[in-house]
Amino acid sequence: MAFAVPVWLAVQEELFGTGEPEEDDLSSAAPSCFDSFTDEDLFEMFHLSRPCIAFITEAVRNRMKTAAFKRPAPSVDVMVMLALNFYAQGLFTPAVAWKTGTQQPVSLTTVVNTMSGVIAGMSDVFISFPVTAEAKTRTASKTKELCGIPDVLGVLAPAHFKIRASPYDKSSFKSFINALGYTSVVSQVICDPESNILSVEKCCVGRTYEQEMWESSFKGREVEEDVHGPFWLIGGKGYRLSKHVLTAVSEPANDSEIRFNEAHAKIHNVMQTTLSSMKRRFKCLMQLGFVDDGSLNKKSNIIKACSVLHNIAQKFSIPLPPAAGKTESPYPGKQCSATVEVVTEALKARQELIEKNFSVLSKSLDPPDCSTSKEDV
Repeated sequence: MAFAVPVWLAVQEELFGTGEPEEDDLSSAAPSCFDSFTDEDLFEMFHLSRPCIAFITEAVRNRMKTAAFKRPAPSVDVMVMLALNFYAQGLFTPAVAWKTGTQQPVSLTTVVNTMSGVIAGMSDVFISFPVTAEAKTRTASKTKELCGIPDVLGVLAPAHFKIRASPYDKSSFKSFINALGYTSVVSQVICDPESNILSVEKCCVGRTYEQEMWESSFKGREVEEDVHGPFWLIGGKGYRLSKHVLTAVSEPANDSEIRFNEAHAKIHNVMQTTLSSMKRRFKCLMQLGFVDDGSLNKKSNIIKACSVLHNIAQKFSIPLPPAAGKTESPYPGKQCSATVEVVTEALKARQELIEKNFSVLSKSLDPPDCSTSKEDV
């Protein structure tokens, strides 16, 4: 849900603590390097609004203080400005570097790496999986309202981000080539029906299978061990049907299964919209630069930092910048081969869900509208 800006700003007191102003706090009241930009210039340069940028800067300032960072050479707002400019544009805009007085490429890269680590660390506040019974019920209710499938907490998918890898190391190079034939790194992402990111973890070479990431991930182990209760996550063809990962029927045999697949596709498409929105707002995600096995942590921090900023932008209801160039094709996933022992119970649960919610009888009692077009609304 997108909160009004004053409401979202009000949570700063709870998130970052209160108390008498300290010496470092006084710097936040000083003139900011962002002040020299108009609101229109801010959005063009950073794809964010002034109140949102102010919120992010204060959050970073508090995080750096509580994490006992040494006082940075550039001020916090200068470091935030350089990082936000890189995230939004995929490069350093000369005008921004000039205004901050920071023009050495090496120092700019260092600043982005530092800020990415700090903002990624803020995921404990700004990226949260529904934990309470109330939060789970609310999320599941919104999902059912959207597509008709009950008891779903979110959409699970791989997020691929293009990178450049050296072709001279043939074995390493091949490990980065994904199913669409380009070199990438991949993270595991879960989002809710409103495109808020609920979880982002792992940063693997592009060839990694989705199911492999899921089984070795922290969230995957939690979910499959029933830590989050009897709820589903929507998964594409790269995932194995389980008691908590709900996949589409590969070969629908009747109208009920066809309707279920349509509903599944509708909620699954939310993830594609979410990832497309992130890459549109943060162009750095369109090409993360050169990478090798040793630099995956730095790429992971950039991905997670942009996920944090995406959720904050969602709360501030900030529109997306105009689309530029071609959009990426949706990642199809690698077909997962199911294991009979694991799938049997899950197949039964999925079939019961379909019969209860997508059969002709269930539609006559409580029809889920899974094919409503925008023109019909």
